[in-house]
Amino acid sequence: MQKYGYLLIFKPTLALLSGGTKGNVDAELVLYSVIEMQNYDKAIIVSGDSDYHCLVDYLIKQDKLLHLMIPNKYKYSSLLKKFADKIVFMNNLKEKLEYKKR
Repeated sequence: MQKYGYLLIFKPTLALLSGGTKGNVDAELVLYSVIEMQNYDKAIIVSGDSDYHCLVDYLIKQDKLLHLMIPNKYKYSSLLKKFADKIVFMNNLKEKLEYKKR
């Protein structure tokens, strides 16, 4: 994605004793998105988490949101439903994006 001009930001994570991974990026994403707003045309937020409701709402009001991409259309916050015209569900993207030999 960086090759095509996208800015990717990677955050450190913590390994949990349970074997899982924890990475708190919610507040940082919101803050960074607003700080850098003059440096991008449109944002794509990938999340189904209601923690980003205020960011999505603000970006729409500023005409800065292209899409809200939700990974799982069967499990996402109902608070995000009001942004239906900006939502793209990712469930079926594999079929659309995968390479198929002819």
